Amino acid sequence: MSASSVSAPVAPAAAGTRLPVFYISHGGGPWPWMAGMVQGPYARLAQSLARLPADAGGAPRAILMVSAHWEEPAFTVQAHPHPPMVYDYYGFPQDTYAIEYPAPGDAALTRRVVELLQTAGLPVAVDAERGFDHGMFAPMAVAYPRADMPVVQLSLRTGLDSAEHLALGRALAPLRDEGILIIGSGLSYHNLRAFGPAALGASGAFDQWLRTTMALPAAEREAALRHWEQAPAARLAHPREEHLLPLMVAAGAAPDEVGELVYHEDRFMGGVTASSFRLGAPARQAPAAA
Repeated sequence: MSASSVSAPVAPAAAGTRLPVFYISHGGGPWPWMAGMVQGPYARLAQSLARLPADAGGAPRAILMVSAHWEEPAFTVQAHPHPPMVYDYYGFPQDTYAIEYPAPGDAALTRRVVELLQTAGLPVAVDAERGFDHGMFAPMAVAYPRADMPVVQLSLRTGLDSAEHLALGRALAPLRDEGILIIGSGLSYHNLRAFGPAALGASGAFDQWLRTTMALPAAEREAALRHWEQAPAARLAHPREEHLLPLMVAAGAAPDEVGELVYHEDRFMGGVTASSFRLGAPARQAPAAA
């Protein structure tokens, strides 16, 4: 993939500006590196990801990424200065097991996340060996193709409790005023046994509920997200909720801001309805140098 052709540089966010928060549907495996995907079945998702830097309103200092593909007993923060690759997918072309996305880590951000979670009374650990999984590097290869944006990943917590991940988002919210872009990376429908045309009914019903819920006032939205299993087709859309929980983190980090749809299609990969959201207004860009 010629990722550099689908995204353009964005000016830095102005000092003292609050960045929005994103929940993105990240697609499957190493799709940006596979022939025909970016211009074919993934075209609309690729377009939305290429717009992400502009939708944020300004270039952040770094990104904190909460990926569906990392779970630990405590919320665990990546600490490797140059994270390696984690090829956490199966059955893809051999060359996709040699791809690289060499974004740097950010030690200061790792320390700050630990501080915020400790202050909030949430269990936190640090992992100096963990690399980037495809929930991070697949979408970021399109959004930030030069791989020069520092990124730190933060795990989900085993047990997958929705209230706890909403609380995680609340704890991380101060980062938005510190030049950090928080991105939850999952997939709004994730039932691999019922993909393609088999997903039409369940994914459509659940996605309609999700879009309605993300536009609710704060208290109503949080209550609905805490009890997401009561949504139409909830367990058909998410037999296991790890791909939904990054949305809980994003919602918790923007409790008073509605979720604006930034990506949506109802025939993704032949039948899946999928969506991505931005919470909060785009940041104000720093003025150009004279």
